[in-house]
Amino acid sequence: MAERTPLIAGNWKMHKTGPEAVQAAGELVKLTADAKQVDILIAPAFTSLALVAEILEGSRIMLAGQNMHWEPKGAFTGEVSADMLLAAGCSHVILGHSERRQFFGETDQNINKKLKSALAAGLKSIICIGESETERDEGKTFSVLDKQVQNGLKGLFSEDFGEVILAYEPVWAIGTGKTATSQQAQQVHAYLREQLAKAYGKTVADSIRILYGGSVKPENIAELMAMDDVDGALVGGASLDPQTFSRLVHYQN
Repeated sequence: MAERTPLIAGNWKMHKTGPEAVQAAGELVKLTADAKQVDILIAPAFTSLALVAEILEGSRIMLAGQNMHWEPKGAFTGEVSADMLLAAGCSHVILGHSERRQFFGETDQNINKKLKSALAAGLKSIICIGESETERDEGKTFSVLDKQVQNGLKGLFSEDFGEVILAYEPVWAIGTGKTATSQQAQQVHAYLREQLAKAYGKTVADSIRILYGGSVKPENIAELMAMDDVDGALVGGASLDPQTFSRLVHYQN
């Protein structure tokens, strides 16, 4: 896996009140204190970010927002900006999650605007891409991913990619219990790296981390992480319980 440090990221989605998030984060800090070989990140709900940031201070766990708007401020009720995430203690933001695309109509073009805004503000970005089950069954996986990558990363320069992480999350595997086999994940990740090499050069392709997301569990993470081009996991449901998430972080043990 070249020199890429594995990243295990937990997306808490719309779960946990502030006090619940604080308790879970505190447990996670203790449970993962000895995990030196991987990077760790959690993405609580907006209402918990500043509270959790205090708990994570001094630990190795990084903090991410689950979404943001591309404008720095304005009349956008219910939205948050990159600067707001930074002020709350975030170093990262998740952009283009399949649930945002599916339920809130996010497009590759909007995600691209958000990405450029995040990078300009100094936020690292996890860009989510992935095909639906219908698209997969119709053999459109690679054409769908090509479009999402090309449009989502449009206008980026090679030097921007040090602040960008890709997350391949097949929509058919998110919250369904279905998981791409390790070979399926490797095939897609290798394809993505090959396309990035063609577009941005081998240095970018070799250095960028590509996470897998989609029903990742303690039972399957080691096999997934053994693949050459799988650099980590973007975890949903299994990240909500600190004990379970700690087992994912310690997949090498």
